[in-house]
Amino acid sequence: MNIYYGVVSAEMPASYDIEALKAQAVVARTYTIYTITHNSAKHGDGTICTLSTCCQAWLSKEERMSKWSEEEREANWQKIVEAVNSTKGEVIEYDGEVIDAFFHSNSGGKTETPADVWGGTGYPYLQVVETAGEDAYSQYSSEVNLSKQELENKMKEKYADFNIDWNNAECIKIIEYTNGGRVRTVKIGNKQLSGVEVRTIFALKSANFEISIEGDNIKISVTGYGHGVGMSQTGADAMAKTGSTYIDIIKHFYTGIEIINI
Repeated sequence: MNIYYGVVSAEMPASYDIEALKAQAVVARTYTIYTITHNSAKHGDGTICTLSTCCQAWLSKEERMSKWSEEEREANWQKIVEAVNSTKGEVIEYDGEVIDAFFHSNSGGKTETPADVWGGTGYPYLQVVETAGEDAYSQYSSEVNLSKQELENKMKEKYADFNIDWNNAECIKIIEYTNGGRVRTVKIGNKQLSGVEVRTIFALKSANFEISIEGDNIKISVTGYGHGVGMSQTGADAMAKTGSTYIDIIKHFYTGIEIINI
């Protein structure tokens, strides 16, 4: 079985438009080649793993089909096969080199640059781009609620010297946003944190959030799902539903690239 059937079927819902699935197939192939080429020592004797939190998810045909109803199994699988086979050998290049084709679930309407998520520089093909229609998906918004004591406990797990004066009107304050609209810096009590760190501490789906205090309750309203870098999967589907081809989708999310056949 072509390995990309398992990747595409694990990473993107088969209910998405065929053009979005084709885009995912090209992105998955590109990501795999880049990872094997640039991170050969990452997994010891292996070159890439099937953990979505590390590399890319993968499911066998049987595993994937078991998650679909009997009525949709064959049609869904054939859709995956078509997406992979119709883009066979296609990868994304920038300036003659295969790109690091990051992707995520939902950008919340605007993607992010790698520097604002992981630091560093580079990746000229990964810029902030806007995409309409993502608010129609369930991944667009989420909410985390916790008490003041729970917030303190979570912060103290990371910072033993954490303290907060709840009587101070600015005890929690977002200081700066990124160009992609996510939180760059936020002050919580006596600590100044990055939005990415807050996302980790409170298990948020995105670093695009707002925090409000309502009595003893802290509400964190989150927009989007994922790191926000590269192709948004719901954004890809939204574009496909309005007539964009997989090439249009890829060229929208990755700036200045070419799609070549290897």
